[in-house]
Amino acid sequence: MALSREKVLDAALRLAGEHGLAGLSMRKLAADVGVEAMSLYNHVANKGDLLDGLTARVFESVPLPGAGPWDERLRALTHGLYTAFSRHPVVVRALATDAANPRSAGALKFIDAMFSALLDAGFDERGAARGYRSLIGLVFGAVLTETVGLSGAAPEATELERAEPVVAWFQRSVTADGLPSLHRALPSLMEGDCLRDFEFQLDLVIGGLRASVR
Repeated sequence: MALSREKVLDAALRLAGEHGLAGLSMRKLAADVGVEAMSLYNHVANKGDLLDGLTARVFESVPLPGAGPWDERLRALTHGLYTAFSRHPVVVRALATDAANPRSAGALKFIDAMFSALLDAGFDERGAARGYRSLIGLVFGAVLTETVGLSGAAPEATELERAEPVVAWFQRSVTADGLPSLHRALPSLMEGDCLRDFEFQLDLVIGGLRASVR
């Protein structure tokens, strides 16, 4: 089967998820797709193009909604991006560190759809840009919180030995007498459901956007 840019990028995305960005090399990628490393350069210009391309593939995987109320379209797009990034959290790390940018026509269509919904809501250009950044920041934060220590985190950041696990330290340190509010909320904090938390946060942001254009 002939190799294509899409197949190269999809293989790179899978390898980055398994080994992290630091573990993704042109040599490993070439071995994975069964070609010599130099053959990859028929499909990607360099490592930067590879990272930009695999990031764009994730944006392109988000379904674009049809016609409908602006807030429903915005919710569908943002939820879709969260779902896509949750499958590939290494991409969020690449974006957050400016190691990659989604440079493709398909990725730009997603971004355009976000702005279309925000402009249809009644925001001016600056307000739409702020709304867009707020929603993207929400997605990034939610995915990073959910996947901290996975898919690209430096091993030294996650494998250090400690005398006491952090959960045990919190449970011991947060007392009813010294920190009554945190002590009351701690069980719920420890039992967080990432998807339900994200949906709650998305409700808050879209509710705030809706209120600001009334």
